[in-house]
Amino acid sequence: MPWSNQGGGGGGPWGPPPGTGGGNNPWGRPGGSGGGGPQPPDLEDLLRKGQDRFRRVMPGGFGSGKGIAIAAAVVVLIWLFSGVYRVEADEQGVVMRFGEWVRTEQPGLRYHIPAPIETALTPKVTRVNRIEIGFRSGVGDGRRAGGDRDVADESLMLTGDENIIDIDFTVLWVIKDAGQYLFKIRDPETTVKKAAESAMREVIGRTDIQPALTEARQEIENSTRQLLQTMLDDYEAGIEITQIQLQKVDPPAPVVDAFNDVQRARADRERLRNEAEAYRNDIIPRARGEAERLIQEASAYREQTVSLAQGDAQRFLSVYDAYSGAREVTARRMYLETMEQVLRGTNKVIIDGNGNGENGGANGVVPYLPLTELQRMQRPAAAPAPNSAPGPTRTAQ
Repeated sequence: MPWSNQGGGGGGPWGPPPGTGGGNNPWGRPGGSGGGGPQPPDLEDLLRKGQDRFRRVMPGGFGSGKGIAIAAAVVVLIWLFSGVYRVEADEQGVVMRFGEWVRTEQPGLRYHIPAPIETALTPKVTRVNRIEIGFRSGVGDGRRAGGDRDVADESLMLTGDENIIDIDFTVLWVIKDAGQYLFKIRDPETTVKKAAESAMREVIGRTDIQPALTEARQEIENSTRQLLQTMLDDYEAGIEITQIQLQKVDPPAPVVDAFNDVQRARADRERLRNEAEAYRNDIIPRARGEAERLIQEASAYREQTVSLAQGDAQRFLSVYDAYSGAREVTARRMYLETMEQVLRGTNKVIIDGNGNGENGGANGVVPYLPLTELQRMQRPAAAPAPNSAPGPTRTAQ
């Protein structure tokens, strides 16, 4: 039923309140030009104006073809706009078409065909994931603590020299290709864990226990990481291994004491071996030097003896050649040289064998002055030598 919102005596559809002379609006406030406070909007008037505008746009109403087309266009635009999505800097966009992986998008503002044709997943690819093998840590940073629980089935391994060793280690990895990570392997964490344990057992199986406990830790980590990365690449897992960290490398707990005894025995053996090497390095060079000295002396003696023999032989040949040319002269010279050598250190008395006296006579005696004996007598004497010398000595023949 039409009604009037004029301020007459009858008021609006609610009528004037009892005992008042004026009409009220629908909210119970007095109307009229002199009313106090702002007036609320008229809802019916707003609805009526909205209907008039909609009729001007679509003269035929919602049931007409033009109205249906506009509504469909609006719905299609909203559906197409729903395919816009954003890939953050630490994410990769994995686009699936009817559930099948078709492409991987890099960070930025991207678009895919709206659902249900295509959908997109944006997993975090820069987050470092951590897997513990051989132990279960109760702390968040992954460092070994006193309350860690050991898992013997994962940590006990056989070394290359057939010894048992207890190894706990952690694997740090990130997502390299989100598409492969989501669709190529079913359980990524379990796959990484089993592959890492297999790679570590293979590396330890090629390493002796002594290097594994001491200087080969870095080499074991690098070899295990490379082997594990090769295995995951063959699986097309889309995972990159960033680091392998050895947490504990020890002999099994029940044999620690026996192992320590063995290590001490090996240390003693190594010490004795070093001492023997030092003694050998000291005595062998000296023996070699002494042997070389004796060889050099023998060589020198040989050269000397040979040279002397060759000189004597050459001198004999020279004498023989001279004797062959002048036998008498050579024989006399040899006689004189021999007598010179024989009489060199003896006292000599010279007698002329051509005397004319009886039985040679005294005239054959040659005066002799013993100058050598006089010199030997003068050396120890302190006084000067006597003025007169002894007379000549004569010896009868």
